[in-house]
Amino acid sequence: MRSMSPGQPQKCVGTRGMSEQRSPTRDGVLRAAAKIAGILPPTPLLPFEVDGTRLWAKAECLQPIGAFKIRGGWHRLSDLSDAEKARGVVAVSSGNHAQGVAWAARRLGIAATIVMPRDAPQVKLDATRALGAEIVLYERPGEDRDEVAARLIAANGAVLVHAFADPWVIEGQGSMGVEIAQQLGREPVRIVAPCGGGGLAAGLSLACPGSAIVPVEPVGWDMVRQSLVAGAIVRAAADAPRTICDALQPVATAPINLGVLAGRSEAGLAVTDDEVRTAQRFAFDRLRLVVEPGGAAALAAVLAGKVPREQGTVVVLSGGNVDPAAYAETIANRA
Repeated sequence: MRSMSPGQPQKCVGTRGMSEQRSPTRDGVLRAAAKIAGILPPTPLLPFEVDGTRLWAKAECLQPIGAFKIRGGWHRLSDLSDAEKARGVVAVSSGNHAQGVAWAARRLGIAATIVMPRDAPQVKLDATRALGAEIVLYERPGEDRDEVAARLIAANGAVLVHAFADPWVIEGQGSMGVEIAQQLGREPVRIVAPCGGGGLAAGLSLACPGSAIVPVEPVGWDMVRQSLVAGAIVRAAADAPRTICDALQPVATAPINLGVLAGRSEAGLAVTDDEVRTAQRFAFDRLRLVVEPGGAAALAAVLAGKVPREQGTVVVLSGGNVDPAAYAETIANRA
């Protein structure tokens, strides 16, 4: 993206390294859902109660890579032409999209290079390497990950698989909404979902147009919320606070995501690290699930009373790739 002033709304501009694209569609989401159903079983939709109200948890933390990103990765890579597959792919990710792309690339015989922050959780770095992808590290903060990816693409002609600003990725993530509606027998009243750049929220809004879509981001990194309120892209401030939600830290959403979400999604919410830790403990105690900080953001908003606790609301648990030591400390600390 072109340079933007921190915290200020900007007019929509193209995502660096990506050419003009088609727009994601609901038909594309349905096609992605059919493709994904052919290779993966549906993840569980688990009932739970908060203050006497029955809600549903979509356990994407139980995907083969431990996160929903496998959906967008598979839809994107399986739609590449033979010529594109031969050139390989480049992705940028803190870990979950990295594994989704690497998983699909290994299954399809495609070379994958992933640009990852040096401070990404070691468990995510190790898992991505184990799937056969090459990792190129960058400093966060300090280096522009999109510039690193652009140099790699310029050098070898690989295809960029953006973590959220890609129509195929958006459609693939939206397959979750199709799956939810099939499991419930109807579209849910509300879907509350963790949000980084807005790929999942955009996909869900296309999949379930009758549902209220509520993106949830970390405090200080709620760039999708701020952008929806402003009607234009807002970039994270240079002094944005640290957050344990490593998976939810894009510095800005992209025009393609904002274009889908505007008029379809609620503005969204922000949660604190303490609220996220409470949600992780709740998932462990009540659902017997291991959920990473970013994956617990939506549940955190529900438990904190920031979302109406309406019967039939679906809460997405988007990932479970935790740092073992940090997770053990979170679960043990009941103060």
